[in-house]
This record gives sequence, structure tokens and C-alpha cells, in this order.
Amino acid sequence: MSRLFETIRGLAAATLLVGGLAGAAAAQAQTATTTLTTHTMGWNAMTFTKPSDAELKRTLTPEQYAVTQHESTERPFHNAYWDNHEPGIYVDVVSGEPLFSSLDKYDSGTGWPSFVRPLDPANITTHTDHQLFVERTEVRSAHADSHLGHLFDDGPKPTGLRYCMNSAAMRFIPVDKLEAEGYGQYLPLFKKAKA
Repeated sequence: MSRLFETIRGLAAATLLVGGLAGAAAAQAQTATTTLTTHTMGWNAMTFTKPSDAELKRTLTPEQYAVTQHESTERPFHNAYWDNHEPGIYVDVVSGEPLFSSLDKYDSGTGWPSFVRPLDPANITTHTDHQLFVERTEVRSAHADSHLGHLFDDGPKPTGLRYCMNSAAMRFIPVDKLEAEGYGQYLPLFKKAKA
């Protein structure tokens, strides 16, 4: 009888341990999801505060971190958005600030997503870059100060510009999710384009 009691007690303890570990894992996954979406859902310049470097390392992928925080460049033709033709907008992966629209995207043949203009010029800054021993114009997000890519003057009309961006610096939001993700103000652009 005591052996049966010990077996039952051992099983109960094991069940509690497994349940506790599963609960802890679920809580950790929920925290990670909450942290990531805190910086990528919707956009409000008045309330945005750039996360600490430690938090960025924790919430971004290694490639996103290297590109946005250390001016790295992803491989051409092997990135998420170079060949994306779906309608929607591209936002900063760190802050969520709106950067570019699919309406201004074109195939530059470079293997990186390219745009003729920013969606909201107030969310973009440009700086002179001499990293490759040649003068280039670096493009950064205005509020998160994320490195996005470079600006060239070999684009198509009407602007003649090519904003050559890294997919890793951006998150794409399809038109059908704009409202739910806090970017409903951009829906009229796509309705007008259809008309």
C-alpha cells in the first residue's frame, strides 16, 4: 500500500513539474511576442522611445540587428521583400514608423526592395556615407535611427530616385491588415490607386 502511495505521489509531483515548465515556457513566449509587437504595432512619434541595445538584441533577429544597428547589408535576391508584389506598406522593424508603400516600389534588378519615394518623408533622414571608399547617401529612419539602405539617383521617373532598402530593416503590412495594425490612415492611398 505504501509503495502505491509513493508511486501516486511521484506521478503527481511530476505532473506539477511538467505543468509548471509548460506554463513558464508559455509565459516566456507571450512576453517575447508582447515585446516584439510593442515596437512594431501602429506608430505614434509622440510616444515612441527607442529600446535599449540589449532589448533590440533580444527582440530582433541577428540579421535585423546587424542591418539596423550596425549598417550591415543583407544579400541581394535572398531577402524577404526584393520580389514582393503584394499591396501594402513597409514600416521600420524597430519602431513601426511608416517608411515606404508598395505603390512606389519597383523592380530595380538589384535584388533589394527599391522605391521611388518614401511614404512619409518626415520618417526618413539621409546622411553622407564613406564606408566603401566612395561617397553614398545613407538612408535611416528618423525616429528609431535604424539603418535602412542607400539612396541613388538612377531610379525611374517621376523622381529619378532609387531608395535601395534592406528587407531586414522593415516589416511589411498588407493592405488587408492596415486597419487592424494601426495604419488605417493609409488605406485611401490604395483605394485611390484602384480607381
